[in-house]
Amino acid sequence: MSHTVLVADLAKKSGLVWVSYAGSSHAVWHEWVGDAVCVVSGGAEQPLPGITEQQIVVLSLRSKSNRALVARAEARVEVLGAESEHWGPVTSALKSGRLNLVDSDHAIERWARESVVVRLVPTGEVTLPDGISTSIPRTAPHLSI
Repeated sequence: MSHTVLVADLAKKSGLVWVSYAGSSHAVWHEWVGDAVCVVSGGAEQPLPGITEQQIVVLSLRSKSNRALVARAEARVEVLGAESEHWGPVTSALKSGRLNLVDSDHAIERWARESVVVRLVPTGEVTLPDGISTSIPRTAPHLSI
């Protein structure tokens, strides 16, 4: 199983990921879109202070059932603007996945004005809870969480 497949599998099964940078860790709701964990923050959305100044963050991926840490993955931060090729697919997925969205008809426009939308793209550096390995063998069993 490739690193991206492992991270994708874990991210899709969990409503939250923990994003760590600059000495802090933030639990955030997200959507997996294409090859990245995608997040909207700021304004009326969840806080991720200083995310736009980060180049690399660490994603902590936990089991949905018992919250146990399953893996940590390094990810590159890509800040999206409305002109980005990723803007439409990412914001559409975020809008669909956002619970209790009060301004559904105008959320994407509001995000463009007052929030930050980021793609957190796994770099391939993955650490399992026992601290071993950034290399997952092809024969690794499929994780069921």
